[in-house]
Order: sequence, then structure tokens, then C-alpha cells
Amino acid sequence: MTAVGTRVPARADRRGVHVRAFRTLLGTELKVWLREPTAVFFALVFPSLLLLGLGLAIPDFSKPMTDAPPPWNEAPGVTSYLPTIIALAVGTIALTTMPVQFATFREKGILKRLSTTPMPPQNLIGAHMVINVLALFVSASAAVVGAMVILDVPFAADPLVVLLVLVLSTTAMFSLGMLVAARAEKGSSASGLGMLIYFPSLMFSGVWVPLSVMPDWMREIGLYLPLGASAQGLTAGWFGTEGFPLAQVLVLAAWTLVLFPLGVKLFRWE
Repeated sequence: MTAVGTRVPARADRRGVHVRAFRTLLGTELKVWLREPTAVFFALVFPSLLLLGLGLAIPDFSKPMTDAPPPWNEAPGVTSYLPTIIALAVGTIALTTMPVQFATFREKGILKRLSTTPMPPQNLIGAHMVINVLALFVSASAAVVGAMVILDVPFAADPLVVLLVLVLSTTAMFSLGMLVAARAEKGSSASGLGMLIYFPSLMFSGVWVPLSVMPDWMREIGLYLPLGASAQGLTAGWFGTEGFPLAQVLVLAAWTLVLFPLGVKLFRWE
């Protein structure tokens, strides 16, 4: 009975040590991440800056959407761009920031060295996944608050639908980013491959051509791409005039179910 009684506290103590070690690692990596001005700018500042710049610089974006159904006919035109900017925030972090971090860790041998210490390399990956999710939350929140306060954009009609699509967008796009990081040998190659996917995705998500004027064939292609489905689903939830975006939700879930296990299987630690 004594042996059994002493094993449980020992296991609990080991779990506590691992949790404290992960918290320390997370805090340290967050400080290092914040010292990277390029990553901080594109992850946290760029989406809001782009949205506010468009809303303040383009006269048509400040005019009411008179052709939209009530109550959106009184909202400024930039309102239609906000869901796309939120999708842009997801894609920016998933394809231009996160893969470069992981590939750089592999290139510098950090993951290999960690495998010989009590701290498993998975903890470093997990810490940066948490950091990137937090960065996405801050970036999306800043874009929404800035649009509401400065541009007078109304809040979403169906917040729960927007939240659901945002969560699925994050899992799908982060899974795609993990797949890029899984095979890239260097940070530079991860950056190049991420950009190769990122910029065409922007075209089909409504960044270059707004969804409201996008041709049907472009919208159809965008529906089956993770970033395009994200923008369409977020738009449907924000305006609440097209019903539940079932097709977009299923597409995002399918991308996650395919890409996440593939990225985990192909990921190389050295």
C-alpha cells in the first residue's frame, strides 16, 4: 500500500515539473518572438493597418452600402472587407510566420539538440503554436475593434458562426503551414514556399478582388481553397444574410482532417 501511495504523488510532481517547464519555455520564446520586428509587424499590425488604410483612403469605402439589405445598407462599404481581413490575418501567420520559425529551428539544429535533453522538441513546437494562436487572436481582435471604433463598422450579425469559421480557418491554415514547415530544409525555403501559396490564396479570398464583385468562377474556386472558404464563411457569418455557411465549414474541416495528420507524419526533427 505504501508503494502505491507514493507513486501517485511522484507522477503528479513530474507532471507539475513538466507544466512549469513548458510555462518557462513559453515565456522565453514569447520574449524572443516579440524581438522580431518583421514577424510582429506582419502578424499583429499589418491586417489592421491594411483595413484602416483602405477605409480611410478610399472614399467609396466610407460611403453606405445602399444596395445591401437592411440594416447593412447604412454600414460603410469597408464593412464588406473586414471578414476578408480576418482571413488574411490567419493566412499571414500560418504561411509567412509559423513555417519559417519551425524550419529555422530545424536548420540551426535546435530541434535535434533538444531531443538529447529532458525537454522534448515537441514542447518548442507547442510553445510556438500557442504564441501564433495568441498572435492571431490579437491581430483579429485589433482589426475588428479598429474597424468598429475608427470606421464605424457594425459588429457581426452571427458572432457564433464567425467564431466557428475562425476556429476552423485556424486549424486548416495552421495545418497547411505545418505541412510547409514539415519538409522545408531552411527558413528561406519555408518562406519561399509559404509565399508561393500565400499570394495566389489572397486572390481567391477577396483581398485583390472583393468578394462582392468577384466573378462566379473565382468564388467557386475559392470555396475549395482553405483561405477562400475562410473569407466566404466569415463574410456569411458577419452579414448573416446567406444562411449558415455549411459548404465552407465542411471544406475547412476536410482540409484540417487531411493536412494535419499529413504534416505530423512528414515532419522532420533534423
